[in-house]
Amino acid sequence: MNAFQQFFFDLSEEHPRWNFIFFYDPVQTERVLSGLWMTIQLSVVCVILSVLIGLVGAWLQGAHSRLVRAVVQGYIQFFRNTPPLIQLLFFYFALGQFTPTYSPDGWLEVPIISNVGWAIISLSFFAGAFNVEIFRAGIEAVPESTREAAESLGMNRLQAFIYVVFPLAFRVSLPALNNNLVNLVKTTTQALAIAVPELLYQMVSIYNDYSTAQNACMVVLFVVYIGLVGILVTGMNAWERAARVPGYGQ
Repeated sequence: MNAFQQFFFDLSEEHPRWNFIFFYDPVQTERVLSGLWMTIQLSVVCVILSVLIGLVGAWLQGAHSRLVRAVVQGYIQFFRNTPPLIQLLFFYFALGQFTPTYSPDGWLEVPIISNVGWAIISLSFFAGAFNVEIFRAGIEAVPESTREAAESLGMNRLQAFIYVVFPLAFRVSLPALNNNLVNLVKTTTQALAIAVPELLYQMVSIYNDYSTAQNACMVVLFVVYIGLVGILVTGMNAWERAARVPGYGQ
């Protein structure tokens, strides 16, 4: 053991209730690192997909078709008015029964969408529903005269949205978007319910195997999520300052 590992090993011997076993046992260290990496991957993918869903949904809310607008509104109401954990379980256990499977060895049937895939789908659609409304509010904050000016230059509706309306609306939406994405990162812990091996799952597994590690696991979880959320908030705040447009937002 090196000095770092020896310190935590001695701490566990002297104070058994504070057993940071993952700091001196390589096997447990690997479990924590793999859980942290899964949490980061899950967070990054869900953040990106939820933002894309929000953008597309906000644009479709202005469609001429009443059916399209009704479908988007139905999607928003479904995901905003049901708990994310229930959505996660519904996607995995209910819809998962209807997904095709494949057999890599001729015996075992493996679904084409894994538990990680269902977690990404469920969490992205959950946060995306809120992002649709966030971007819609930003779009409505852009004066109608701005849209008309873009159209008078020969732009069609899509071009005006991409090059004129959205850049201004995005700036207005950033503060609310920041809050929603922070909530999304914290909500990824619910993937534990369908056995996604993210950080919380691994920590629970560790203190189930080593009951003296429970306090240590909870402390590390707390610190890690403060760090992850802090990084996201710092990045979003820097982006907000860089994207500042006089007259739109702060």
